[in-house]
Amino acid sequence: MAYPQQQPYQDIVSGEQYRYALTNFRIAHEKVEQQRLQLEEQERQVAQLRERIALLEGGSISQRLGRGGNTIDDFSIKNAASQLDKLINRWAADVIRSPPTSHEALARAVLSDLVSGLDLSQVHATPMQTQCYLRHAMSETISEGIINCLIITNSTEANVQLTRIHEHLFARNPTVACVWRRQTFSAAVDTCTPEMSLSILYEQIPELMKHLNGALPTSGGVSILESAYEFSRMLHGSNASASDAFYRAFVPEMGSTLYPRQIELVRRCLRSERGEIDRVGATIFPGLVKITRGPPLPNGQYGENVQTIVRRAQVTCECAMGGPPMPVSPDEFGMPDMPGPLPPHSGST
Repeated sequence: MAYPQQQPYQDIVSGEQYRYALTNFRIAHEKVEQQRLQLEEQERQVAQLRERIALLEGGSISQRLGRGGNTIDDFSIKNAASQLDKLINRWAADVIRSPPTSHEALARAVLSDLVSGLDLSQVHATPMQTQCYLRHAMSETISEGIINCLIITNSTEANVQLTRIHEHLFARNPTVACVWRRQTFSAAVDTCTPEMSLSILYEQIPELMKHLNGALPTSGGVSILESAYEFSRMLHGSNASASDAFYRAFVPEMGSTLYPRQIELVRRCLRSERGEIDRVGATIFPGLVKITRGPPLPNGQYGENVQTIVRRAQVTCECAMGGPPMPVSPDEFGMPDMPGPLPPHSGST
């Protein structure tokens, strides 16, 4: 018995229906493309608006963000400080490895710049002690010459005046001072020139610079003061999460009392473990304190500014260094009776 063959099913539409569907598809595609272009234009306008707002606040979007697009926070600051600390350590080690003069002459130069009233003829220092003194000298230079003095122009006098203006603003209104600082840093010099670096060095450590023959401190071809300036711009020129925060550096003085809340020993202190009093031998990297507006008061005013230590000063005690550079009594060297090494600031606690 023969079965009839089944014809394959075919979906056939008329030419008019095909053209109608094709026209509708083209219209829909054009509308989708038009919407996509509108969204892109809106995104560009929003990005321009954000950049304009950031510029009015005193910076650009790139200045408000760190590497990888993260906002500048205390963790980022600690990481940047660690990198700068490594540069200083490498520079001091290179100087000790190939000293331009004797180790004792370098140590005496540092002590002459930083400590008054010492009989330098009786100073004796080992290479390890001299290396610590070099790191202390560089820490003092970076703290007082760069971080605590706003580097805005190529003029030292102008920078000092701008720093004083900021201090007055911060004492009255920390938020206004923060906006002023960001706006000022948006027009600051891009780099710390060699002339500026030499000016800062000769102002802070003139005797040591003479023994170093006026050479700029570098590590692996990188200028330490230039790196310190970039670190300072990150601290002062960024839009941190706390809009009224301001950072300052502090360096515990040689021979001062060890304050655990403010310092971190990089080497084991046997005297402290025995319950004996030990003192600062050298500060190898400054500490950082964040100053913020105090809590609101019932009368609508704000309390005294709050100081929060973001990174404790890196310190080597005297016993770890083998003792002070010369036998002295506690009253003759350093300031062990001071309540603490935090930097003075208007309205700070």
